Amino acid sequence: MLSYDTIKKVLFKFEPETAHNIAELGLRAVGTCKLIKKPMEKENFICDEKLTQEIFDVKFVNPVGLAAGFDKNATMVKSMPAMGFGFTEIGTMTPRPQDGNAKPRMFRYPEHKSVQNAMGFNNEGAHTVLKNLKKVYPFEIPVGANIGKNKITPEEFALSDYKTLIKKFEGTSDYLVINISSPNTPNLRDLQNEEFITELFTMAKSLTNKPILLKIAPDMEPKQAIELCNCAVNAGAAGIIATNTTIDYSLVPNCQDFGGLSGACLTEKSYSLFKEIAKELFGKTVLISVGGIITGEDAYKRIKAGASLVQVYSGLIFEGPSMVKKINEEILELLEKDGYSHISEAIGADLK
Repeated sequence: MLSYDTIKKVLFKFEPETAHNIAELGLRAVGTCKLIKKPMEKENFICDEKLTQEIFDVKFVNPVGLAAGFDKNATMVKSMPAMGFGFTEIGTMTPRPQDGNAKPRMFRYPEHKSVQNAMGFNNEGAHTVLKNLKKVYPFEIPVGANIGKNKITPEEFALSDYKTLIKKFEGTSDYLVINISSPNTPNLRDLQNEEFITELFTMAKSLTNKPILLKIAPDMEPKQAIELCNCAVNAGAAGIIATNTTIDYSLVPNCQDFGGLSGACLTEKSYSLFKEIAKELFGKTVLISVGGIITGEDAYKRIKAGASLVQVYSGLIFEGPSMVKKINEEILELLEKDGYSHISEAIGADLK
């Protein structure tokens, strides 16, 4: 098989969004071809009892998942174990199909191992995504569904969009994620307020017993983020995912002045906010960390800070499919180095 360095040289000749579409075609093929999928899964998928956890009454064989934004329409779920992932998160889906923002809307910064996207929840809509998901669910690894409101839906009717999506996807996912933290839908982050969060999760809990998590932005002050997360948990949220992309454009010189930055440039900012949130919420709810995680050391820092699970996305663009395997292997090495026999002993170790 071709090395990822060779594949990357070809992909990087294309615009980032075109390269993503090519990668999607490749991964869809992997998912349907056992002759490719099985060897890749044997090579990349780490299955070790030291990493296995039961969360949301679901088995997570390893703690590294794919973050939302990569598999928007649930077309690549079958290939995720071949990439090494212990779980995957599809979306963000909206009730109605939408094209997203004007192109170009994705940019890569190889020297910073970072990307910038202003996609704007481009997806084929809940009806089509649900059809795709029903073909594979239940799946061999847990599947989360990340949901958001349509761009044309006024703020005062946002609750209705989330209600529609929860009812559609609660039966075909292992957990749901409320996305009100993307910077690419106008005024979406305005919904990051206690009144809306309380109303939203109260409504959600009346619709389903499925775990529903809140994903937050990295650009809030820690005090505000903690208050918001506490509000969500008190209203019934089963967990917090921190963080989404950032609009702190000082992190990458000469980047665009729109869209959200992710990748290595976000590592410290995301970790810093996650750590503050975990100080308050660890032990009260499930915490998932995402944002600039590229190495096993990055992941292990989040685990010791309180994360039960971690997610990656942008790093894959630069590191390729072996990245997840390396992260899991490094976590195992670090667990052994610290004298832990299971990942549960390391989770929140810095807080104990």
